[in-house]
Amino acid sequence: MRYRFLFLFLVIVVFSCKTPENVVYFQNSADLEEISSTNSFTSVFKIDDIIGVMVSATDMDAVRPFNLMQGSSSLLGDGGGNASSTSSGEPTYLINEDGNIDFPVLGQLKIAGLTRIEAKEMIKEKLKIYVNDPIVSIRLKNFKITVMGEVSEPGSYTIPNERITIIEALGLAGDMTIKGRRENLLVIRENEGVNTYHRVDLTSKSIFESPVYYLAQNDVLYVEPNDSRIKESKARNNILGVIISIVGVVLSIVTLVIR
Repeated sequence: MRYRFLFLFLVIVVFSCKTPENVVYFQNSADLEEISSTNSFTSVFKIDDIIGVMVSATDMDAVRPFNLMQGSSSLLGDGGGNASSTSSGEPTYLINEDGNIDFPVLGQLKIAGLTRIEAKEMIKEKLKIYVNDPIVSIRLKNFKITVMGEVSEPGSYTIPNERITIIEALGLAGDMTIKGRRENLLVIRENEGVNTYHRVDLTSKSIFESPVYYLAQNDVLYVEPNDSRIKESKARNNILGVIISIVGVVLSIVTLVIR
């Protein structure tokens, strides 16, 4: 009888364990294989983005008017595309609902829809009327992604370099838990008020060719729970329901006894 119980225990353990196919990343990649990714990602500025713009040149006195702070002293400005100050003294601008910023001297500049390089070149061309050989530095200040679901540290993360992959995002969040579905990650991307949904398989090397391999500003990466986690959650809820029912019955009996 003892051996029967031991055998039954081993069977349960073996069949309850997750197989490597459910856990291992990039399973179909070969040793020393080289993959030339056709992916390319360039961030474009959007409405409500916060950008820092600094103008410099050999003659710093000539560019001083273009680095003046306007409007509110708040980091977010006044909502009209005006500049505000950061702790480093760099003028920052909130791209308004029309896609513009209100730049000193130059006035309203259409920034939304441009890449960082395109915006920099556009501002440089307009500055050449006033300054010899201007140098323009532009940075996106609020590039943020959100990682949710079955990861060790879910939350929102600010990215300093305007470029991050799905793998790097999972690393920031402490990687997926053993209960996460690696073959069906969800990336939610908002573009001009429309949400799009993309599914990716982290167990396959094909993820490197996914159009969402590089995450964009404000993307949400969601890791679904696997069947084991769902069953575990249902069992926990059932147990909690039973406990609540028992407590309710006990309280009812106690009330009747007291009366």
